[in-house]
Amino acid sequence: MTTITYPLSRIEGHARVVIDIHDDEVFRADFQAMEMRGFSYYVQGVPAEQITVIVPRICGVCSTAHQVASVKALEDVFGVTPPPLAEDIREVLLLGQLIQNQATSLFIFTMPDRVNASSIFEVSESQKDKERQFSLAQSALRIRKIGTDLISLAGGQFIHPIKTVIGGVTSGIPRQKADEMIKTIEELLPITAELVDTYWQMSLEMGDRIGSWGDDEPTYYLASTEANNFRLNSNRLRLMCPEGRECQNFSPHEFGSYLQIEDSDYSYAGISSFQGEIMRANSLARINLASSMGTPKADAYLQRFVETFGRPAHAIMFFDLCRGIELVYALEKARQMLECDLEHGETEVGYTPRDGVGYGLVEAPRGPLLHHYEVENGLIKNADFIIPTVHNMLAIRRALMVVAKRYVSVDGINSELGRAVGRVVRAFDPCIACATK
Repeated sequence: MTTITYPLSRIEGHARVVIDIHDDEVFRADFQAMEMRGFSYYVQGVPAEQITVIVPRICGVCSTAHQVASVKALEDVFGVTPPPLAEDIREVLLLGQLIQNQATSLFIFTMPDRVNASSIFEVSESQKDKERQFSLAQSALRIRKIGTDLISLAGGQFIHPIKTVIGGVTSGIPRQKADEMIKTIEELLPITAELVDTYWQMSLEMGDRIGSWGDDEPTYYLASTEANNFRLNSNRLRLMCPEGRECQNFSPHEFGSYLQIEDSDYSYAGISSFQGEIMRANSLARINLASSMGTPKADAYLQRFVETFGRPAHAIMFFDLCRGIELVYALEKARQMLECDLEHGETEVGYTPRDGVGYGLVEAPRGPLLHHYEVENGLIKNADFIIPTVHNMLAIRRALMVVAKRYVSVDGINSELGRAVGRVVRAFDPCIACATK
């Protein structure tokens, strides 16, 4: 038996792909998260109201989504309904994370794959290509910065935001600060669209070059955004069947009745399924489940995507094109929301702590994120974190089998396999720090 191990780069966290080959045939391909962290255990016994400060430390990238999900879980326990203004500010906060994440994934993690480079900063020998490459990198980093600035504006600071609290948010967004952000978004929105168009064309060229868009087996799709309301600060989960019909719609409290979470025998990240069937979450799931984005440029991209690839679209490299649609949407939507008065009005309500069970749901960049707490005597008795990447683990494994079988034959192992496994994993944009929580 031959075992090939590929350490991975340009992902969030540390993981590897392990492929086992016997008699010139691939019989196993695993995506392995190699660290055990144990957040669920060491938050046990913590005063419930303190957990909202602790759990964002699960991940420095996804801390925004973790904080909002944590606060919502305790609001569920305590029976608190935040003011509408607070809900809108939380949405702006989550839009900032979507911008920051999608710009990173598209232009720093996966754009190099389009040209067989190891990094966006890899220098070309051609002076013309050097100038183009520098321009792309500069634009990508500027767009990413909008996301981090938006998180700071709505959340108080970029890493581990502090303004979202039980009962709402601590303050609104001042008009002057909102106007400054609107101006920045208006300046960079055309640049973003141009960069997304470039990425789209590079993806088409890559598909022609390698002759594949990856695993395109029909599957289930999970998201918590609505068909005509792409809010990330969401309250229900939706499941699309492989043929494109929405087959389930359920609340976070009903999660265990529809989806199964199991430990893995090959990774410290768990795996989820719908009645044992493979699911996909993340951008492709959201776009497949969306009939409208609700903003003009993003709707034009959505229409182009559906007309070109159909609905539902299944090939895994479409995840990246969908991130481009979402990036444009998030900028447009943030501008729309900032044009409203987010400064004046009630931002926070009081609450009385009590024991009970609560669920907090948000649509993180990688899919539905769910925090589930059991509070007893004012302390966290049990805490469970259902991480978006977990919903993709079985899909990643199947996609790796598809690509491994393509590049392993009786003639040997094609050198393209190493690049291909990286493309596959990065298409799902996994967050290993969160998945091993």
